[in-house]
Amino acid sequence: MVWGGARSQSFATFLILCPTSFFLGILFSLFPYDYPLLWTASTPTAANFQTSENHLRFLHASPPIIARILHIVIAVGLLGFFIKLYRPSESNMLFDGASLVLYMCGFVVYMANIVKGLRVISDGKYDPKLVEAGSAVQMKGATPGEEKPLGRDDSLKVLSASNTILALVLVGVLVLQAGQWYAERKQIQETEQMEKENVTAGKGNPGTQRAISGKKKV
Repeated sequence: MVWGGARSQSFATFLILCPTSFFLGILFSLFPYDYPLLWTASTPTAANFQTSENHLRFLHASPPIIARILHIVIAVGLLGFFIKLYRPSESNMLFDGASLVLYMCGFVVYMANIVKGLRVISDGKYDPKLVEAGSAVQMKGATPGEEKPLGRDDSLKVLSASNTILALVLVGVLVLQAGQWYAERKQIQETEQMEKENVTAGKGNPGTQRAISGKKKV
């Protein structure tokens, strides 16, 4: 397999699409917990928040091998981008470059919002208490003057919104990869059509046909 060749490009696309689809599947499995918090007209109930909190705590308490597998899959996606951008064509720079930007945006959302949110929810350190005779915020493990923590309900909503943002970013990666495939397919079809027209024009003009034959002999 030659780096930058058609086979390596197809294999690299496979390495990108599989992790992206894998992460979308994980987010889809979280959607039943996020839906009552963000996407219903009715006000979320205490049971909705409790169900979501229990699930996220269970998720965060999963064995370390789960997180390692997740990070390996993230690395596989980055490897796919590295292969496609090793000797980039104009199509690679446009579509794969934009896809890599979205992929890294998703990684930032994962690290900054989701991982941090899971830790906060698992620890339960999000119940602010006002200090007497002052407006400073105090909580378990926090001191007055620090950043005001969100309450439980707001923390769960922020985490659900982060899942939605991450899903949209990953869908954007899939759309760009599909757009690249379509653009390359149309380019191949146009090239084949031009070659057929040139061959047809050469057959219809004997002088052109002889000139082409002479060039081939040389």
